[in-house]
Amino acid sequence: MVGIPLDKYYLTVRRVLIFILVLNIIVALAKVLYGWYSNSLSMLSDGFHSFFDGASNVVGIIGITLASKPADKDHKYGHWKIETFASIIIALFLFLVCFEVVQSAVTRFFNPSAPEITSISFFVMGITILINAGVSFYEYKKGREIDSKILIADSMHTRSDIYASTAVILGFFAIIAGYIWVDPLIALLIAVLIAKTGIGIIKESSEVLLDKSVIDEGVVEKIVKSVPDVIECHAIRTRGKKSQTYIDLHITVDPRYSIEEAHHIGNKVELKLKKSIPGVKEVLIHLEPETD
Repeated sequence: MVGIPLDKYYLTVRRVLIFILVLNIIVALAKVLYGWYSNSLSMLSDGFHSFFDGASNVVGIIGITLASKPADKDHKYGHWKIETFASIIIALFLFLVCFEVVQSAVTRFFNPSAPEITSISFFVMGITILINAGVSFYEYKKGREIDSKILIADSMHTRSDIYASTAVILGFFAIIAGYIWVDPLIALLIAVLIAKTGIGIIKESSEVLLDKSVIDEGVVEKIVKSVPDVIECHAIRTRGKKSQTYIDLHITVDPRYSIEEAHHIGNKVELKLKKSIPGVKEVLIHLEPETD
C-alpha cells in the first residue's frame, strides 16, 4: 500500500491511533487499579507504562493532524516531517516512564512490602497481554503497509508493554514463593525494556530527519539507464521515506539534442522512476551533455 494518496494515508493513521487509544486506556486502568489495590509495584509500573501508551497515541493523533497540512509558502515540501517529530516525542515519553519506574523500584528496595497476589492478578495481566499483542500486531502491520513512522513507533511502544507484562507475571510466581524483592527487580527490568524501545524509535526517526538514503543507488541507476537515449547516470541522492521519496540525479545525453528533446528524455526518466519505485513523490533531474 506504499504510495497511497496522502489524504487517505493521514485518515488511515488517525483512525488506527484513535482506536488503539481507547484500548490502551482500558488496559491501563485495569493494571493501575488492581496494581494499587494489591500493592504490586511491578503491576502498577506496568499500568503507568500503558497510560503512556495512551499519551503517545494522543501525541500521534496531534502530530498526524499537523503533518496532513498541505504545502504552503514557507513549507514548500509540506509538513510531513511533523509525523517523525511526533515519533521522537513518543520516545521521550518512554524515557519519562523509565525514570518514574526506576525511582519507584529503588524506593521499594529500601522499603520492602509484600504485594497481594491472587488468581485475579494473573487474570488481569493475561487479558491485557492478549489485548496488547493484538494491538501491537495490527498497528505494526498497518504501519508497514502504508510506511507510517508514527504507527511503527507506537507499535514498538505497545510491544514493550507486552514484554513488561510477561515479566510481571513471572514475578508473581517468585513473590508467591516468598521472594518479595523480585517485585521491584521486575520493575527495573521493565525500565530497561522501555529505555531500549525509546532508543530504537529515536534511531529510526533520526534517519528520516537526517535525510538518510532511502533507495540503493544501483537500483535507481539501473532503472534510469533502461530509458532510451540516456548515456550515463550519476550523482544520485534519495531522501524522505519509502512512501514519500525524493530523488535527485544527473543524466548525460547526446549534446546534439535540442533543449526540448533533452527535456523530453528527462520526463521519460522521471515517469519510469515513479512507475518502477512505489512512493516516489518527486524526481529532480540535472541534464548534462556527453563530453569526450
